[in-house]
Amino acid sequence: MRIGITLLPQLRWREDAERWRRAEALGFDSAWTYDHLAWRSLADEPWGATVPTLVAAATVTSSIRLGTWVASPNFRHPVPFAKDAAGLDDVSEGRLTLGLGAGGAGFDAAVLGGPELSARERVDRFAEFVELLDALLTRPVTTWSGQWFSAVEARNVPGPVQRPRPPFVVAANGPRSMRLVAAFGQGWATTGPSGVDDDAWWQGVADLSARLDDVLAAAGRDPATVERYLNVDRGEEGGYAMASVERFADAVGRARELRFTEVVTHWPRAEGVYAGSEDVLEQVAARLGELRAL
Repeated sequence: MRIGITLLPQLRWREDAERWRRAEALGFDSAWTYDHLAWRSLADEPWGATVPTLVAAATVTSSIRLGTWVASPNFRHPVPFAKDAAGLDDVSEGRLTLGLGAGGAGFDAAVLGGPELSARERVDRFAEFVELLDALLTRPVTTWSGQWFSAVEARNVPGPVQRPRPPFVVAANGPRSMRLVAAFGQGWATTGPSGVDDDAWWQGVADLSARLDDVLAAAGRDPATVERYLNVDRGEEGGYAMASVERFADAVGRARELRFTEVVTHWPRAEGVYAGSEDVLEQVAARLGELRAL
């Protein structure tokens, strides 16, 4: 079991650099940040850019893996994003993990002025986004013509440090997106079902994991070959896992029983969503070795 932590990009870098250093020094296996232009109830609060934040984080750390939780085609085109990803993988010396998702409705989906898409259309677009991003990161030159994206002799030389490319962790709750996990994913990510209490949430996570097993088996892929990432915090619905050491330990143990290979929590905020105590963070960090063995 690995344990990762998400740092929301809300601080000026002169303040935030030490937080990323601490994430590594405390012993977390991975550090992530959201790939949004603004996010839900925090839309009017300070919010930084994802790729520059991760590049800066790469320069003040040396071993912790760094990732997007999660990049989507709501405002990203695969061609420039592949360049950014390759550059970030270079600066981090091969420590990048690309969390990818379809993108929901809301600010990120509307800010560029495009039409509102149905859930089916968002998944259609996501499938093309993942396939083209894979091509761009594994080939020196790519030409592509699709319904949602195009590329004309797009060059990516020398490409990423990791070969054939940085791992894709595909966020998916439905069968169509899960088929993208089977086709392109080194990992699968989920935040579980929405709008349910704790017991129903864990049952929903178990059901999603079983559904993934079925999709992988149907694609001829061994479920054991896919890493599984679980966000154990339930955002604005409550349920911050690091509310206490005991609560977090319970979440890690339950995730392990469901065969997840990494749990992801959030750096505690002073108030609002993910509100918590850095004292609890320190206590959790002191027990990471024990928690990994649960």
